[in-house]
Amino acid sequence: MRVTFHGELVQLREQLVAMCAMAAQAMRQASRALLMADLDLAERVIAGDAALDQARGGCEDHAQSLLALQAPVASDLRSILAAVYSAEKIERMGDLAAHIADTARFSHPDHAVPADLEDTFARLGEIAAGMADRLGELIGQPGVDGFAELDETDHAVDALHSRVLTTITGPGWPYGVRTATSLALLARFHERFADQAVSVAKRLDFAATGEFPA
Repeated sequence: MRVTFHGELVQLREQLVAMCAMAAQAMRQASRALLMADLDLAERVIAGDAALDQARGGCEDHAQSLLALQAPVASDLRSILAAVYSAEKIERMGDLAAHIADTARFSHPDHAVPADLEDTFARLGEIAAGMADRLGELIGQPGVDGFAELDETDHAVDALHSRVLTTITGPGWPYGVRTATSLALLARFHERFADQAVSVAKRLDFAATGEFPA
């Protein structure tokens, strides 16, 4: 019975790993759509968000069946509850990528990001997608301390977020309030995407050790 149960936990982790891959792809495609003013790609990202919603539901159903049919000990119970928490956060990462794609769609045929901030937003998208990739690796290797690593990466996202805000609120900003507001939201979407990844990593560490990392 325990062998079967732990096999189910492995499958649950695999579902979460797949969700991370979907979130990473959504962020990469949303970033490309944003920077290239690619309407078709933006539409695909938005439409594809439903698949992550369904994947979250599948993880939650699987976790609930394990809770109902098994009697998990403390560490296993933490793993199951962490999976439910993680599925919600990863699904939210997909939502945030879809928000970025929606901004690209709304701005089309114009570019939402001025040329002098393209590199900054390209870097934001690259780091955020990489965090989703790394999160998938951490989920697939339970017990690995990943919170400190992703938290450090998140500092780079925070710095880029701050750079955007400083630029759009500076006295020499030439693109107006509407563009500044849109860019502030875009930077926030990237920043929140990264925050969700860090939050999952923190919960994974708790599931492995029984203590939240400082």
